[in-house]
Amino acid sequence: MSTGSPAQAPTGGPGGRAPRAGLRPMHPRDRREPHRAASPLELFFDLVFVVAVSSAAVELHHDLGAGHVTHGLVAYATVFFAVWWAWMNFTWFASAFDTDDWLYRVLTLVQMAGVLVVAAGVHDAFAAGDLTVVTAGYVVMRLALVLQWLRASRADASLRATTHRYAVGIAVVQVAWLARLALPGQGGTLTFVVLALAELAVPVWAERARPTPWHPHHVAERYGLFALILLGESLLASANALIDALRESEHLGELLVFAGCALVLAAGLWWVYFAGQHHQRLGSRRAGLVYGYVHYVVFAAAGAFSAGIEVLLDHETGHGGLGAVASAATVTVPVALFLLATWGLVLRHDLDRTGDVLVVLFGLLAGAAAFAPQPLVVAAVAVTAAVVTVERAAAARSAATGPARA
Repeated sequence: MSTGSPAQAPTGGPGGRAPRAGLRPMHPRDRREPHRAASPLELFFDLVFVVAVSSAAVELHHDLGAGHVTHGLVAYATVFFAVWWAWMNFTWFASAFDTDDWLYRVLTLVQMAGVLVVAAGVHDAFAAGDLTVVTAGYVVMRLALVLQWLRASRADASLRATTHRYAVGIAVVQVAWLARLALPGQGGTLTFVVLALAELAVPVWAERARPTPWHPHHVAERYGLFALILLGESLLASANALIDALRESEHLGELLVFAGCALVLAAGLWWVYFAGQHHQRLGSRRAGLVYGYVHYVVFAAAGAFSAGIEVLLDHETGHGGLGAVASAATVTVPVALFLLATWGLVLRHDLDRTGDVLVVLFGLLAGAAAFAPQPLVVAAVAVTAAVVTVERAAAARSAATGPARA
């Protein structure tokens, strides 16, 4: 079974020289490399992000439960951007240049340390709007990646303009992030948005020189694994909240219905997400950028879903600070966003017009379920209907094309 370790062909330097100090030249990976899979280091890297995502979801739960909806959502969107963007940049870099030698591993571990620093600063970001620790951890992650880009620039002259653009662009924006901390109130929301847009602009600018050779199947698998982590976090949050509620509540039947609906929602989102052929949506530079950027909505919604489950359960057990509709919306809106964003990225390419309309309608129904007497039940039915629609379309395609050849 492949572990996704880099191919061993380009181990020597120019002229076939042995690698120095155990380091392999960071030549670009083969975009057509067969059986490319996530490496153990990438899986380890993802696990660290669970800490940061979990911390953000916990703080979002507290803010929403206390009725601080706007503050909580803004803080969550801010912190989640740092987590998502650092993860995404490493993922695409690794797909193109992973050497898995000792220096590559060390710099990856430095990025992982930065993630833990970000997680340590999440509480201050929510409680006091203080992004000092989050910014410090974020800059650590990004500067470690700058060193990776500089290393890649030495190995392949054809991609030197691209790798230099990445290194320079990322480094300049990190200086701006640090300078922002000296502004009154740490610069406010406007400066954050401006710098976030600058971060998003770096890959657009860099890839215009010459696209990096990321692997479509590998990238799609990496995104799928991160989606699994986020949905798994939702299941864990649901289980922990229900265990606590069962200790204090006598309404066992209602809690069992709640638990069942939460499981159906998580399973339905998983089913819909993996119903499409994600790698087929990664056929060009522009398509790759769209796929990567829109996933912010998918991932942020999955993370917020776990917080929403806890908020709604607080309301159901009489401990919440939000009204019935608002509490339900903390679950149904993330579900709708996840479903609609997944449709926009992947599913709409595989469905006919009727299927497109149905999935969109079911997504909107899931979001509007907050106004229903049994919001979680209605949302679960809507997501289940979306799953049925997607599966019927897949069965129709299979029937039209005939059995797959071995």
